[in-house]
Amino acid sequence: MTYNQEVKSIAVIFGGRSAEHDVSTITAHIPIIESLLASGQFDVWPVYITKEGAWYSEKSMNNLTFFKDPDYEAHLKKQKQVQLSFENGFSLVWPGFLKKTVKIDVAFPSMHGTYGEDGSLMGLLRMANVPFVGCDIFGSAVAMDKVLTKQVIAAEGMPVVPYVWFTKPEWAKNKDALLTSIKNLKWPLFVKPVHLGSSIGMAKVKSGSELENAIEVALHYDNKILVEESVEPLIEITLPIMGNDEIRTAHCERPLNKTEFFDFSDKYLSGGKKGGGGGVNAEYSEIPAKISNELTAEIKDLGVRVYRALDLAGIARVDFLVHADSKKVYVNEVNTLPGSLYHHNWKKTGLSSMELVLELMRLGEERFEGKKKMTFSFTSDILKKVGGGKKQ
Repeated sequence: MTYNQEVKSIAVIFGGRSAEHDVSTITAHIPIIESLLASGQFDVWPVYITKEGAWYSEKSMNNLTFFKDPDYEAHLKKQKQVQLSFENGFSLVWPGFLKKTVKIDVAFPSMHGTYGEDGSLMGLLRMANVPFVGCDIFGSAVAMDKVLTKQVIAAEGMPVVPYVWFTKPEWAKNKDALLTSIKNLKWPLFVKPVHLGSSIGMAKVKSGSELENAIEVALHYDNKILVEESVEPLIEITLPIMGNDEIRTAHCERPLNKTEFFDFSDKYLSGGKKGGGGGVNAEYSEIPAKISNELTAEIKDLGVRVYRALDLAGIARVDFLVHADSKKVYVNEVNTLPGSLYHHNWKKTGLSSMELVLELMRLGEERFEGKKKMTFSFTSDILKKVGGGKKQ
């Protein structure tokens, strides 16, 4: 049977085969699903992808408590996996004698990291011809690669810190040469997996004895590694940005970390109620950042330039490194799915979580309608003229 829908159906897609699987689940619920349900305007279908890549969907997963149950994976295995249909749009299909189909009007990706934020899911949704929220495949793919991001930004005349990058095979073959290049950088250094977020696999090193171990740890998570100079004394600034053609910025936000850098726990678990009710730890930062008006303006201008250069859309977050003494600003990284949409920052601008989520829905549909006016096919007679193939 086809599900009888009287309101627009929204598929919120989260989880996935990623080191940021659990963060994805938090973002999906806080604030996305909570806001969509509270609005009363949508039929919300949670689509959960397991760490092994199996797809499931049932309404009970709209409640975050479902995933706090230690036995939730055993419960999932008793369900039918949901299938995807691209016939006449994008639909969820539960096969069997009592087959059920739900046509999806809009997809809301909430998958951090690999197979989601890297553009993989966006490619699937583009082929399904369904409107979706957030950045498109091209901007997502570039922003997911920290090295490629720096290369594009530098080519556009924006400042980045000096760095060295290499792949796992290059490390195995040219380790000594790479270490020599790295030691020419200004220490301390940061070692980062190129394609991961949430500071997973990242380390700050202050000596050669720490360097190789940090690289080996990073290579456990990724086959491409970035080693870059630190900026000291440092002011970190992060800037959420939203929009398609018309771009708006939220507040410049300054993390108030007490350690060398924010790791996974700092961002999502520290302070207050251990992340409960807020997703990203909303108590770890200063909003707006107490920096000069001139520095704020410079950072926001750079943020918009980065957003345009990487062809971003919907929502993103640009991170900056500022030398505390000279006030020189460097573009650091770009995140195309900020944890919990950085709704705590947008709220300070006067935008509630529900308004933020609904605006992102509107932007996704606006972009989809714009692409309908483009031509993606070309008619030619090349097949008639090409040689080969004889009629049987």
